Amino acid sequence: MKILLSFLLVVFTTNIYAQVVKTIEYNGLVHLSKPVALRMLGFGEGDDVDKEVVDKAIKKYFDQGYFNDIWTEFDGNGKLTFYFKEKAIISQVELKGWKESDEEVKDSVIQIKKGTLYDEKKLEAAKKRIIDAISQEGKIDSVVEVETTYLENGSVKVTFIVNEGEEIIIKKLKYSGVYGLDPDDFDDVLANKEQEFMGWFWGQNDGKMSLRDLEYDNLRIRDYYMQYGYLDAKVDEPLVRVDFDNYSADMSYLVSEGKPYIISKVSINQVKHVADDEKLQEVISLEPGEVFNIKTFRDDSKKIKTLVADLGYAFVQVVPDLKKDKEKHTVEVVFKVMPGDKVKIRNVLISGNNRTLDRIIRRELYLGPNDMYSLTDLTDSRTALGRLGFFDGNTIEEKRIDNKTMDLIVKVKEAPTGNIQLGGGYGSYGGLLVSIGVSDRNIWGSGINVGVKAEKSQTTQNYSFNISNPRLNDSDFSGNFSIYHSAYDYIDYSVLSNGLTMGLGHRFTRHISGYVGYGYSSNSYTFGNDFNASVYGGVNPFESYTKSGVTISAKWDNTDDYYLPRKGFELTQSLEKSGLGGTADFIKARTNFAKYYGLQDLLGVDAIFRYKARYYAVIDNGYIPLAEKFYMGGIGSVRGYQSYSLSPTVADSTATDGIRRVGGTQTFSNNVELSLPLIPKAKMRVVAFVDWGTISDNITNNLLTNNISRAGYGAGIEWFSPVGPIQLMFARPISPKEGDQTSSFEFTMGQRF
Repeated sequence: MKILLSFLLVVFTTNIYAQVVKTIEYNGLVHLSKPVALRMLGFGEGDDVDKEVVDKAIKKYFDQGYFNDIWTEFDGNGKLTFYFKEKAIISQVELKGWKESDEEVKDSVIQIKKGTLYDEKKLEAAKKRIIDAISQEGKIDSVVEVETTYLENGSVKVTFIVNEGEEIIIKKLKYSGVYGLDPDDFDDVLANKEQEFMGWFWGQNDGKMSLRDLEYDNLRIRDYYMQYGYLDAKVDEPLVRVDFDNYSADMSYLVSEGKPYIISKVSINQVKHVADDEKLQEVISLEPGEVFNIKTFRDDSKKIKTLVADLGYAFVQVVPDLKKDKEKHTVEVVFKVMPGDKVKIRNVLISGNNRTLDRIIRRELYLGPNDMYSLTDLTDSRTALGRLGFFDGNTIEEKRIDNKTMDLIVKVKEAPTGNIQLGGGYGSYGGLLVSIGVSDRNIWGSGINVGVKAEKSQTTQNYSFNISNPRLNDSDFSGNFSIYHSAYDYIDYSVLSNGLTMGLGHRFTRHISGYVGYGYSSNSYTFGNDFNASVYGGVNPFESYTKSGVTISAKWDNTDDYYLPRKGFELTQSLEKSGLGGTADFIKARTNFAKYYGLQDLLGVDAIFRYKARYYAVIDNGYIPLAEKFYMGGIGSVRGYQSYSLSPTVADSTATDGIRRVGGTQTFSNNVELSLPLIPKAKMRVVAFVDWGTISDNITNNLLTNNISRAGYGAGIEWFSPVGPIQLMFARPISPKEGDQTSSFEFTMGQRF
């Protein structure tokens, strides 16, 4: 990079030594204004200047980093002109050969944004960061080249061309000094593992080296030892021998185990007594006489911290004090509690809610201005926001003001709450099924749920309007109203219904709510052929009926997210009593249970285990219409079978296939699911599942003899698409019976996972 200094003879036609500057001009200056440039000079018009003064001025300008070249001219009449050649602007940044579409990588690794000045030093630094990032993935000998293209508008396009290196495969992993534990168990905690046979297969170790984890693996082994009482265990950093000819490596660890320690005593030492020692002792799981376990100790510390923090001590610390007796190999465990001062909430600030009103968020928070701090209240506030289903994520940051006050900063990332609800599937009997509806769970950011459905498929018609408010006037009461016209095909017949429902709910505690509602409907049947009334005891099961009844329900819900919970469970129990003026007269009970468990800590990936179960029963109080009984099959019960196709039947020669499905009075189904991230950036997950269910007129008394039991298995895709959550399910029935109507594919949209 050349700089043509003003004092060079090729530039100057006259000697400027100690000449008077009458005027100062700038040519080509963009990034600096003329007033700022004049202030930086160190001299002004009318001053005597020499070569050294001009040289210093040029250096000051050049140090700003805006210019490729600077030179001056003195015309001999006292006019000094500075000429600038500025650096080009980078208008495009591309990455080829490695994570080309990952914008996060461009921001965090390349760190060169559009509109910045072209600077070769910054480009070299970006190249180094790319190589370092690739090496952290276990690849060596990577090469990065920078291609610069000058565009017509004078700006520059910068392209980083990446040739990824080779992955290092760990062929052998050895341990020296391991006697008390099985080294094969270390695989549960290590990131770098020995390659196994068929390592490419899911669940096997592929042996790929991760350099970013290598420096922590010895600490992971030591922590594993401490879970079994080996408090003196030492694990040296691994010795790695790399064969660069075939990019393989051998690794070895040198371990000094020591002996396990037995707990001799467990005590609590409060630096300042703020809590009842007996209450703190109740949450401790470590017991004298047991082998010390560092994981249990951490869990106990967390429980103690929560109890003390719930008393307002936000900055409490629980510090381990392990008093070892190396001769007897016993340890006295002391939980040293340093509570600090009580902390009060000064203010609660909310950000990120461009659509949702502040009050909708604040009413879900259990902490507000002037409240004493509580860790449990803070945790419950996070999960309550998650259960709304309005946000992709939320955090509540604790901003410390001083030892006694803090601000809470609630940050939310809004998610689309308006869904185009799409559902359907493909069955061997019904073919392609499609249905459409539109709803918004947070219309205008008010927290009110409004839905308008206009569904039509090969088996369903549904036109409805519903509105519900989960917090009437921001209170603990909720209300809902809906009106509908529907037609459902139940394989052997269709039911046409017109009705309305309304109800009032109340939140009793943070996790328990109740509901009472009223519903009325007018219903009629259609079916393809005449039927033989003698089959049904001379009674016409297809008579039109009306239903008027009250529903009472109670619900427990402590899950942490509406669409994709990772912890907590739901339990709902409802009772519906019909016969309050209508022709139908029955009692219907519905029990739903769902348990969610995140496996991030166990597996190192965002895996989620789910178990869902449903038990429904209806009791005859005078008249149970055919359409009020239960049917099984499809999403929500047993996948692999067509919706409503599993049911008790009666032989009827007038029916299409010689039998009619008449529904069951009891049904039970359950599902086991494992959900794993597939493409995290696209919010796409893969799920594997196994379903089993049974249906009968009397499940409990004839569980094995007079009921229909079916099972299915399969896998699917869960995707938070721009228009709402989508499930694509591919299922296979397990041991289907002759006459079963199976379904290989189903999908839904707008439902929680």
